[in-house]
Amino acid sequence: MLFRCVCDNFYSGINIVSFFCRDQIIEMFDHAYGSYMKYAYPADELMPLSCRGRVRGQEPNRGDIDDSLGKFSLTLIDTLDTLVVLNKLDEFEDAVRKAMTDVRLDNDVVVSVFETNIRVLGGLLGAHVMADLLRQRGERMLWYRDELLHMAKELGYRLLPAFNTTSGLPYPKVNLRYGVLNPLSRTGTESDTCTACAGTMILEFAALSRLSGDSVFEEHARKALDVLWQRRQRGSDLVGTVINIHNEEWVRRESGVGAGIDSYYEYLMKAYILLGDNVFLERFNIHYSAIMKYISQPPLLLNVHMHNPTVSVRSWMDSLLAFFPGLQVLRGDLKPAIETHEMLYQVTKQHKFLPEAFTTEFRVHWGQHLLRPEFAESTYYLYKATGDPYYLRVGQSIVEKLNAYARVPCGFAAVQDVRTGMHEDRMDSFFLAEMFKYLYLLFTDKSQLPIDIDDYIFTTEAHLLPVSLSITQPPCQSNNTAVPVSKEEDMFTHSCPSIETLFPNNPSFAKTIRDSYKYLTGVGRAFHPSPVRCEHKAVYRVKLVAEVSHTMEEEEVLPHVVQLISPPFLGRTVLTAGPAKFGMDLTKQEHGVKGSIVRASPYTACEPIDSAVALKGHIALALRGDCMFAVKARWLQEAGAIGVIFIDHSEGSNSVDTPLFQMVGDGDSTEDITLPLVFLFSHEGAVLTEALEEHYNVDVLLLPKERQLGHGEEQEGPTLEFVLEKQEMFLKEEEEEELRQQQQQPQQRQLCSKAAEKDRTEPCSADSCQTANFNSRPNANP
Repeated sequence: MLFRCVCDNFYSGINIVSFFCRDQIIEMFDHAYGSYMKYAYPADELMPLSCRGRVRGQEPNRGDIDDSLGKFSLTLIDTLDTLVVLNKLDEFEDAVRKAMTDVRLDNDVVVSVFETNIRVLGGLLGAHVMADLLRQRGERMLWYRDELLHMAKELGYRLLPAFNTTSGLPYPKVNLRYGVLNPLSRTGTESDTCTACAGTMILEFAALSRLSGDSVFEEHARKALDVLWQRRQRGSDLVGTVINIHNEEWVRRESGVGAGIDSYYEYLMKAYILLGDNVFLERFNIHYSAIMKYISQPPLLLNVHMHNPTVSVRSWMDSLLAFFPGLQVLRGDLKPAIETHEMLYQVTKQHKFLPEAFTTEFRVHWGQHLLRPEFAESTYYLYKATGDPYYLRVGQSIVEKLNAYARVPCGFAAVQDVRTGMHEDRMDSFFLAEMFKYLYLLFTDKSQLPIDIDDYIFTTEAHLLPVSLSITQPPCQSNNTAVPVSKEEDMFTHSCPSIETLFPNNPSFAKTIRDSYKYLTGVGRAFHPSPVRCEHKAVYRVKLVAEVSHTMEEEEVLPHVVQLISPPFLGRTVLTAGPAKFGMDLTKQEHGVKGSIVRASPYTACEPIDSAVALKGHIALALRGDCMFAVKARWLQEAGAIGVIFIDHSEGSNSVDTPLFQMVGDGDSTEDITLPLVFLFSHEGAVLTEALEEHYNVDVLLLPKERQLGHGEEQEGPTLEFVLEKQEMFLKEEEEEELRQQQQQPQQRQLCSKAAEKDRTEPCSADSCQTANFNSRPNANP
C-alpha cells in the first residue's frame, strides 16, 4: 500500500547530521517557547514586542485573525508534540500537566472551525499519540490516563454543531459554549466558507473517531469532502475558493493551490496515506492532473478561473502555495517540485523572506511575512526525498534570516513589510508548531529522534498522526463514493515514489533542474514568465533591477487621500490612502467624491449590512479582513453607500513605513462595482475613527492626492503621507548587502556548513554564509 512505501522510501536518501545547526535551532526554539511561557502563558499567543500575552477581548480587534484565539492556551497546545520531536521530554510532561489543569474548552467565544481543528484538536491528538507512545515504553508518562484524548473528544463535540447544515459543509465559525444558531452563540449567520476550511477536517476528525471509537466525526468530515468533490467544475476538475454552505454554489470561482484551497488538496493525499482509502487518492490524482494542466506554469503556480482555466485571473501568487512542492514530493513528482521550490528560494534571497504575496515578476505584492513555515516544510520534504545537501543550505539560510531579521528580546516577531523590515507584535502558534519541527528534522538523522518518524503523517499544522490508524482501528463504512479513473494517468498515479527511479545516483540531476531558474529575480540572465493579465497605474516610482538589461524599471501607484473638510478640520487633516483597481476611477472625477462617513455594521462588511438605513447616501467605513474587498464593496453598494474607506486590521501599519498598494478584485468581473474605494492603513484609520467618535458628523473628500484642497500650501494638523525615501534606502541597502556577500572570502563558512562539508557536492554559496557567531545580532533590523 502506498501509505507504507511512501514512508519507507521517503527517508532513504542521504542523511547529513549537522550538530551545530541542530543546536542552534534548539536554542532558537527555547528562546521562542521560553518567552511564551514566561511572558504570555496561559494566553493564546505571545506578543513579542510588548513582552506579554494576547488575550482576546483585551487587545484591539484584528478581525478574522482573532478567530484563532479561543482562550484555550493555543500556543501551548499547538507546541506539545514539537517538544517530543525536539527530545524535550521533561518539558513535554510538564506542558501536558499544564494543559490538563489549566485549559478550558467551554469558553463563550466564537472561533474559526478550521483553525481550531488544525491547531487545537490536531495539537491534542498529536500530543496524546506522543504521550501514549512514551507511556507504552514504560519510562515516562506512566501517570497518563488518556486525558488529552478526552479533551480532544470534548472539543470535537464542540465543533460538531458547525456541521448542522443541509449540505454538510460546516459553518466557518462556532461558539465553543453555545454552538451555532443558538441565541447566545453570536454566529450562524455566515453563508460562505473557503474550500480549505471545509476540506481540511478529515485527518483530525478521522483520527479522533478511530482513537475514541466514535465514528460521528469521521462521517461528518467525509460528507464535507464529498460535497466539495461533487461541486468541482466537471470540465476542468478544479474547485473554487469560496462556496455557499447552504446551496453549495461557488461564491468565488478563482482556483489555485494557495490561500483558500491549499490544504484541501493536501488532505486528499494525506487522507489516503493515513486511512488507506483509495477514494481519496483517486480524487487527488484527478485534481492533480487538472492543476498540472491549468495552474502549473513552471516554476509558477497561477490562479485561474475554474470555468475558464486557460485564463490567469491575477498576476501575483501568495506565500501559502509554498507547501505545494512538499505535496508533490509525496506524490513522487519531483521535477516540478524542484522547479517551484527554487523559484521560492530565489524570492527569499531577493526579499529575505517570502512576502505574503508576490508578483509574477517576483516583486512584493503584500509585504507581510508572518513567520510562515510552508517554505521550510517543502525544503524538508525535498531534502529527505533527494538527500541533496543543497537543501541543507536552504534550511541554513532560513535559520540565519530568522535570527537576523525576526528575533527580538521576547521571542520572534512577524515582519510587517519585508521592504522596510519593520516588525509586527505577533508570533503565531504555527511558528512553534511547524517551523522549528521542520527545521530540526531537516538537520537531524531519523536514528537520533525519540520517535520513528516513518510511522507518522504530518497534518497541515505538522501534528503527528500514526499511519497505523488504517489497520489498527476500524474505518468509517459510510463512504463508498466511486470516482472515475482518469484515462491519462502517469507512472506515479498508483505507485510508490522511488528516489532510485527519479534520482539515479546522479548528484547533478537536481542541480540541472535548478540551474534553469537561478536568475529568476533579475540577477544574471533573463527569465520570461508566461503572459498574464495585469494592470499598472501611476505616480510613485520604485527602482527595481530589470531582468535582462539591468536598467531601472518603474512601478507606479497613484496615492489618494481622505481629506477631512468639516469643522474643526477644514481640510487641514489629510490622510494618505491607497487606490483600488476597480470601482469608480477617482482620477476622472474633477472634484472627487464628498460625503459624511458612517461605520458599517457588521464592520467587516462580509454579509448583508445591518446599518443600511444609516449608511444610505454616506461614505462607509469598513474593516479589512474576513473576505475580499470586492465582496465588501458589493454589500456596501447594495446598502446605498456612495463610497467606501477600508481600514487595515494589521496593528501599527501606516503609510509612512508601509508602501502603498492597490486593492484588487476577487478574480471575477468587478464591472458591477461603481462606487469609489480607498484604503487606509491602521494608523491613518485610527485618526479617522477617533475624529468620528469625537465629532460624530465628519465630512470627507475622496480624491487623488494631487487634487487635494490646498494642495501646494503649507498645511497644519496631522497630515500623513507616504515616504518613498525609506523604501529607496532599504532597496539600496539590500543591493549593497548582496554585493558584500558576493565579495566574502570563499573559505568563510558557518559552523553548520562545516559539519556537512565533506558530503556536499557544491561549495557553500555566498548568500548562505556567515561567520560562526550565532547570537551576534539577536535583534537586528534591516
